[in-house]
Amino acid sequence: MRYGSIVLEKKEYVILKQLLALSDSEKASSRKQSITRLKNELESAIILDEAELPTDVIRFNTEVIVGTSDGWENSFTLVSPTENDFANKKVSVLSPMGLAIIGYAKGDVIDWDFPGGTKALEIKEVKQTQQVN
Repeated sequence: MRYGSIVLEKKEYVILKQLLALSDSEKASSRKQSITRLKNELESAIILDEAELPTDVIRFNTEVIVGTSDGWENSFTLVSPTENDFANKKVSVLSPMGLAIIGYAKGDVIDWDFPGGTKALEIKEVKQTQQVN
């Protein structure tokens, strides 16, 4: 892990904590496992002001390219749950993929349990766009 822990901007950290609290009643086991894992990672997360946040860290509205060791690759923008739109490559932060990558940086490799099993997910590209206010 590039920074030793996940890295989050202060306002987005608060938003993420609220979203996770609302998702506590989640019944789907794969997503519940992802939520629990992210909650554990938040305990040691590095929380920074926006001006201090490295540009290679994945946050809300970040364009990302990820890939796995079996050759799968995908690009999308990480968004809030209300903006989720798979057809336009907008993935919710509360999806298993979104929960897996928030706070990680370009070059990080994450072992994460997805519905199809555990995969090593590599963050290949990170591009910042507009941010949450």
